Amino acid sequence: MSGHSKWHNIQKTKGAADAKRSQIFTKIAKEMIVAVKTGGSGDPANNSRLATVIAKAKAANMPNDNIKRTIDRALGSGNADAYESVVYEGYGPCGVAVIVEALTDNRNRTAPNVRHLFDKYGGNLGATGCVSWSFDRKGVIVIEKEDLDEDTVMMDALDAGADDMQVEDEVFEVYTDPDAFAAVTEALEAKGYTFLEAEVQMVPQNYIKLENEDDIKNMEKMIDLLEEDDDVQNVWHNWDN
Repeated sequence: MSGHSKWHNIQKTKGAADAKRSQIFTKIAKEMIVAVKTGGSGDPANNSRLATVIAKAKAANMPNDNIKRTIDRALGSGNADAYESVVYEGYGPCGVAVIVEALTDNRNRTAPNVRHLFDKYGGNLGATGCVSWSFDRKGVIVIEKEDLDEDTVMMDALDAGADDMQVEDEVFEVYTDPDAFAAVTEALEAKGYTFLEAEVQMVPQNYIKLENEDDIKNMEKMIDLLEEDDDVQNVWHNWDN
């Protein structure tokens, strides 16, 4: 079975994430605009990157009208060309591996902000590749168990093109190759499944447990503030909290 996705890490803070829905939608919209620009198309059938972002948007309950408006805005504007994708890697307290994915129009603003948060909360920013080797890039689709039959979900997921499925306490975690992610989500949606989460993630190969209360508080604060940064799209880590 595949390693755990970040679901077991984020479910405890799901309520807090819901309270920041507007900020989440803003970040997804930025990602969508860049996907349209770089893919050269507003049609997800012809733009796999856009299809991946749309699946993420739907799982986050972003309204279809918002999705359409964002795509239309991207097709009619040139301001997305200024954004570039930047990945920062480093360590949190006690060597917790952290990957920060950003979309920025000013590296000279984003890099110092990210470095400051690492330094302030007991971590340090490292060189490119220092921790990414211990993560696997995978499509992750999270489905609430409810009254669903495990064998049926497994067969539907594999028939849709998924690589694997893991069963957690309250959810099924479906894993895909990143390139197959959009097709798998579309196939599962066609079968009537809804998702708690659907996106391409950096999934840790192993996890670190923090025991010291100060380390735990610092790690929580660092992640929260990184995620609140307007330039930061995703924060991946191998902290088992």
